[in-house]
Amino acid sequence: MGILVKNISILGATGSIGQNTLDLVLKERDKFNVVGLTGSDNIELLAESAIKLKADVVATANESKFHDLREILKKYQIEVCAGVTGVLEVASRQVDWVMSAIVGSAGLLPGLRALETGANLALANKESMVAAGPIMKKVAKMKSAKLMPVDSEHSAIAQLIRGEERDSLSKIIITASGGAFRNLTKAKLIDVTPDQAAQHPNWNMGKRITIDSASLFNKALEIIEAKEFFDLKSSDIEVLIHPQSLVHAIASFCDGGMKAHIGPPDMRHAIAYALYEEKRFNLTMPEVNLAEVGTLEFEKPDMSKYPALELGYEVLAQGGLAGAAFNAAKEEALDNFLDRKLSFLGMADVVRATMDELSSKNRLSSEVEIEAVIDIDLQARSVAKKFVGKY
Repeated sequence: MGILVKNISILGATGSIGQNTLDLVLKERDKFNVVGLTGSDNIELLAESAIKLKADVVATANESKFHDLREILKKYQIEVCAGVTGVLEVASRQVDWVMSAIVGSAGLLPGLRALETGANLALANKESMVAAGPIMKKVAKMKSAKLMPVDSEHSAIAQLIRGEERDSLSKIIITASGGAFRNLTKAKLIDVTPDQAAQHPNWNMGKRITIDSASLFNKALEIIEAKEFFDLKSSDIEVLIHPQSLVHAIASFCDGGMKAHIGPPDMRHAIAYALYEEKRFNLTMPEVNLAEVGTLEFEKPDMSKYPALELGYEVLAQGGLAGAAFNAAKEEALDNFLDRKLSFLGMADVVRATMDELSSKNRLSSEVEIEAVIDIDLQARSVAKKFVGKY
């Protein structure tokens, strides 16, 4: 009997998660057939990946790059699409498994479209669960599709609680490296630059998520994501600073016992676990040498230094459309920090002011439906813009 080949697509193929996924696929080339790939501005890498993996269709989210991409691929039997409709076209192709690795809220609709086809979805786009977790879970259940986390922390949680009775789980601990500024006081964060914030001490990630790591906005998103993925309450989720980035999550149980997931800071672990749908794959990577590590350090985060984290817990308590608004305001604040129109600490100020205004106008209490999510996303960005000049 021959090898059963899995048809897959990768949304966000030119980013770090997408490229790591492609590397894993190439190692086991006879097991996977790559149907579709999407990217944005880096059309050279997108085209190279499509040619190497013999994809059927590629899409660049940047419509202005369409003709250039088509020109590069003109000698190959590869369909070329562009814009939001092009990305959705790739997401709509019938496959067995899809990696959703598009950065930010732009990944929501393509990931949702993939689920609607019945494909199992590996979710590296945390914003999808933050903004529309109930919708994602509802569609996955309706289509009998798997919804698998690819964030290292959430993949770790899934592995830790697998086979355990949920009633026995008392809490989950998610770890945070502390990012580029973990050794700086709050006073020294006033004048830090985007380039400084984009230097992660442990992980090799994209610029935006690395800056989110420095501010702990990524951890705020992750506690909301954990609540949605694993049906947890805010009191069930704790965050600890762990500078070594070796322990990705800890599960604590009612009998006082704890289980920790330990591994090197390499996203291929979580990607492979999702790619092989909760089966182990030999990555031929060195395991963590605990004797050499010697000591694993943990400490509580300073909420005054990391106001984004406190905001995340407030969003958990608020529910409704608060997650969608929070994510949109965060993205707008980050854009302005990157453009040097907003300070590092000002990002949290803008997000809080945005959330306060929307909440005061009772804009966040609606049911989580896709039209409402899209609408509050636009509202939050508009409100955030007017606060940028004040911080």
